[in-house]
Amino acid sequence: MAGWHQIDVPELRYNDAALKAGSSGTLNAGNIGQDIELLERIVARDAGAVGELYDRHSRLLYGLILRIVRDRSEAEEILQEVFVLVWNRGATYNPVLGSPAAWLVGIARNRAIDRLRANTVRRRAIESMRVDVEPADSPEIDASLAEQQRTVKEALDAIPREQRDLIEEAYFLGFTHSELAERHKLPLGTVKTRIRTGLLALRGQLSPIGVDHE
Repeated sequence: MAGWHQIDVPELRYNDAALKAGSSGTLNAGNIGQDIELLERIVARDAGAVGELYDRHSRLLYGLILRIVRDRSEAEEILQEVFVLVWNRGATYNPVLGSPAAWLVGIARNRAIDRLRANTVRRRAIESMRVDVEPADSPEIDASLAEQQRTVKEALDAIPREQRDLIEEAYFLGFTHSELAERHKLPLGTVKTRIRTGLLALRGQLSPIGVDHE
């Protein structure tokens, strides 16, 4: 996922008072025409329209995301991803299927659920790492296993999200490279390169401690 610095869109700053847990917000359902006009401007690559759409709907979207992921930092990150998607895929909005507000809610909900699923897969990935140590009731062994688990988590954290997500979805959710290319709207070659690069990075970090990541 591209960051704001990678597209020609003004930085959108979070208003902590507006986005705090429990804040209420309303979708401007009575101004559908204005939302459609903003989307048309976004499709025409008017970056300022993204900020205006954000101001109109960010509070409710943030509240929805936060209720799903239950983490403020992740909710803010996902909210940003939603508006990056709007900037990149505004042309896919179809008024026949609902209002722009409903479209935004659908995007936000899907991104939040995807993040929950990714977090679950990530935990499963850590638990599935095999360690070359025989089970034993020993504080030393327990400490060693805990240290290796921390190392695995740090190795995953060190991989860029764009690589980590593809690796986890390929190896733990069973998506093929072609399916991942379609799912993430990426060229097939890019998907293969990111997965290969991420696996090489994992191998380099985990091999010294004897963790089998294959």
